[in-house]
Amino acid sequence: MDNIPQRILIVEDDEKLRSLLERHIREHGFDALGAEDGVQMAKILVRTHIDLIVLDIMLPGEDGLTLCRDLRGQKNDVPILILTAKGDDLDRIIGLEIGADDYLAKPCNPRELVARIKAILRRTGSRISGAPIAEESQVYYFGPFSLNLSTRQLFKKDDNLYISTSEFALLAVMVKYPKVTLNRDQLISLTKGRDHAAFERSVDIQISRLRKIIENDPSKPRYIQTVWGTGYTFIPDEGGDGEA
Repeated sequence: MDNIPQRILIVEDDEKLRSLLERHIREHGFDALGAEDGVQMAKILVRTHIDLIVLDIMLPGEDGLTLCRDLRGQKNDVPILILTAKGDDLDRIIGLEIGADDYLAKPCNPRELVARIKAILRRTGSRISGAPIAEESQVYYFGPFSLNLSTRQLFKKDDNLYISTSEFALLAVMVKYPKVTLNRDQLISLTKGRDHAAFERSVDIQISRLRKIIENDPSKPRYIQTVWGTGYTFIPDEGGDGEA
């Protein structure tokens, strides 16, 4: 079972580009499937396990941002890398805000796309080239929350909260470095999330999403605090921080 290649779904309406990306991804040891729109994507997801979706924003019918938002609304946490041909940052920011794990502007270098795919799969705890990644067994507690690194779950008392793969990776780093100020580059490096230049806003967006999940008042954060001009620090409960 460990030798089964991971399956990447390319959702792109340009047939030539889609075929090129599929071929290049296969050459790097992955399985690849293609879909030209959200309808085909949905059919594939119903019948086939997918390890990561490469999702173009500009699609016929429902656009990629809508499809990404719908998947996250359905509690589907399959990693998503969005493709955009637009030059401004707005679509990229929106994509990250609604749950995408990374972005890449078109036209893209197929080798960079493969590097991004591998980075996302490392960050999300998936297996690359059949090599299993050792799981961590610690459970970290703060306030009414517990973060289980083995099962990749966040609980508030007995309630299992939805958290995306990128949000989980960021929170896992922060709880392991309590009261340490980490800048954006350090957070990106520690989450194993980038093989490329950091898109700084992505960290701020993920922090904002985490605060909405764990803070009583996200505008006055208790746990994830901003150190102005530097980065962020995680402040656990006094006398009750740490792992089990």
